[in-house]
Amino acid sequence: MAQDAAVPKLNFEYWLNKAVEWGQATTLESQKDVCLHLPQLQEFLHQLYETLKDVQGSAAAIQQFPLIGQLLGRLCWNPFVIGYDESQRTLMWCLCCLYSSEPQNPVELKANSWIRSLLCHLLSSSKWESNEAETSPFISALGCTSADYYCHLVKNMVFSLVAELRENQFSGLNTQRSVSASRVNAVSIFCVPLVTLPDLSPLLETLLLYHGGSPKEILCPEFLEAVNEAFLKKKISLSESAVFSLWLRHLPSLEKATLHLLGRLVSVQLNSLEEVACVIKDSLLPQAASHPAIFRVVNEIFKNALLETDGTPEVMTIIQVFTQLFLEAHQNQNKQHAFPLKAYFPCHHQPLVRALLRRPSELPTTSWSQHLKNISDMLKALVEDANISSLTDLFEIWFLVACFGEWLDIAAEQLLKAAVQPDPLLWLLAFYYCPQNGNQQRTQAMVEAEAVYSHLMMLFSCADLSLRDLEAAVHRVTRTEQCCVQHLLTHLLTSFLLFSSGGHMVAQECIYHITEATDTSKEVYSLLLRTAHRLQHHGEENQRTVKLLNELLQKLALKV
Repeated sequence: MAQDAAVPKLNFEYWLNKAVEWGQATTLESQKDVCLHLPQLQEFLHQLYETLKDVQGSAAAIQQFPLIGQLLGRLCWNPFVIGYDESQRTLMWCLCCLYSSEPQNPVELKANSWIRSLLCHLLSSSKWESNEAETSPFISALGCTSADYYCHLVKNMVFSLVAELRENQFSGLNTQRSVSASRVNAVSIFCVPLVTLPDLSPLLETLLLYHGGSPKEILCPEFLEAVNEAFLKKKISLSESAVFSLWLRHLPSLEKATLHLLGRLVSVQLNSLEEVACVIKDSLLPQAASHPAIFRVVNEIFKNALLETDGTPEVMTIIQVFTQLFLEAHQNQNKQHAFPLKAYFPCHHQPLVRALLRRPSELPTTSWSQHLKNISDMLKALVEDANISSLTDLFEIWFLVACFGEWLDIAAEQLLKAAVQPDPLLWLLAFYYCPQNGNQQRTQAMVEAEAVYSHLMMLFSCADLSLRDLEAAVHRVTRTEQCCVQHLLTHLLTSFLLFSSGGHMVAQECIYHITEATDTSKEVYSLLLRTAHRLQHHGEENQRTVKLLNELLQKLALKV
């Protein structure tokens, strides 16, 4: 059998013909031909694996590659093919790609059973060098099939490895058994192509939670990456402790999980903050962020995402919801094991941190205005301090405030509804929208905000309003050239429409006009989402406003 000069890539028919021709390599001629073609076969199998990684489940793979089952099945039973470690490992990887973690039909159920059988055969061939001719009488005497036997063999192997790793004590002393780092590393390598197999779950958990005496990571990075990938794609289920341990011991996995969450949230339009919160909670990142190391990494990724997207409202809303969920998880922690809040915000002015961390629900509504004034005074002192010499320092302060955006929304509401000193709250909003004061930007924002605020307060108690009454405020919003000032004025005007006596009458018309004349649809939509979420938890007196908010959100959803 001469070696072909050129073998087409991913030519299933060619390799299937070869597999049929070779059979189980019982003749000297077929054995020589297998050995001759092994390098080309390995290259083909590697290309096949790279292709199958992007195919979802066995049904889709069969539809795309009808001959794949016959080909892989024959190759797995050829002792000269699987005798070569590299080919055997790549075959395992290919089979794992075909495995459906959530089979949807009889085809995928049957394929899963077939895949388990082949994997067990490959495992038993490499581990125990079993000879089917020798073992089949013994298996028959047990009253089970070969596939069943090897499945039990795998389960026993997993149980044995788990027991070995979990036995960490000598005579009641809390010391690690002398399981070598190389042994644990080898087990993790062995698991790489098999991470989605249900029988392996106990071993995955045990490995992720295992910490030997070595100062270096003992699990191979490919294993950690494979487990993280399978978890993110929901192909496997892991305990929270195992997931947290994975992210603590492998930074790339934590980074990928955070980016995966951001990608999920910005790729679809979510209609409520409840939906956003549900997706974020499901990621387990807020719970994992109870460890300061994880929190700070996630926070840095959020900062970069905000900078790269130029402060897009969707990303800002995600960060604010994440921060709220992180605080809930931190408060629910066992107090004995909870880290101090300074561990999460080590470089910030701690009185300001503590003030921002107070949840509005923890204070009576009559105390909100004074609390916001305290925040504004502390913030102003920090920002105007001569030591704040760089834009980086300023951004860090701004980002801290931005993470707790609920207080900013309440500030705009308190300006209209409560008897307050307006300047501190207007300054707080001006800082949020115009953190830099280059070319007196924030100073100009304050002048504009004070003018609009004074005009709106004169109209606040009017029960009968028209768009003409708001013309002066609307004109300032639509004619200002600075985006940050425009967003500040839009926030004030939107809050007026929601909370004033006659604002509901012109809310739809006014918001439609503003968003048509300016590029603020996303900002207004995010503000309405946040306000709807906040008011839904504050009793019946807000039902009328919540109804209006839902109507506005439905209409505005078509524009964002």
